[in-house]
Amino acid sequence: MDTRLQEITMQMETLVRELAAAGGLKPGQLLVIGVSTSEVLGRHIGTAGTLDVAQVIYEGVAAAQAQLGFYPVFQCCEHLNRALVLPREAAERYGLEEVAAVPVPGAGGSMAAYAYRHLKDACLVETVQAHAGIDIGDTFIGMHLRRVAVPARPSIKQFGEAHITMAWTRPKLIGGARAVYTINDFKVEDSPSVNYQPDTCM
Repeated sequence: MDTRLQEITMQMETLVRELAAAGGLKPGQLLVIGVSTSEVLGRHIGTAGTLDVAQVIYEGVAAAQAQLGFYPVFQCCEHLNRALVLPREAAERYGLEEVAAVPVPGAGGSMAAYAYRHLKDACLVETVQAHAGIDIGDTFIGMHLRRVAVPARPSIKQFGEAHITMAWTRPKLIGGARAVYTINDFKVEDSPSVNYQPDTCM
């Protein structure tokens, strides 16, 4: 394998592991990955996609996934409305409706096309709410992330020639002045029930 392609595989595995550590990604959760293989090669998105680059990126994701146990989700390009390739097991687990298309490099993108052919029992869905995501080449994965997204800063600043962004998600913080967000911050004396005011708390 070309040295540059080997480096891409190692970098991709590193990115996935860093994001998983930052966001506490758990087995069975969804990691959405958007990739422009054109941008990785220094070309404009959608103009020079290649399955060779898709393959080495996929191998880096698979190496991390084998140990961490998340479900990899690969975003298609805009020609398939940014639909997503993922294992059917994940789609069924999260109650996602399958849509009918087969990603190819010219309609779906090289990354999604490669993933569709190499993921175990792959299928296509229209949307997900992923727990974390990696965007390589400004493919705009935000529409497929859960709220609230928290940026993660990768140690690798350049992926080939492509720009990288990563994020993990957390539950929304709800409530007002009385809200408590971690169990360790709760004290019985702070509970509204100690000095119950019917007009201020139901």
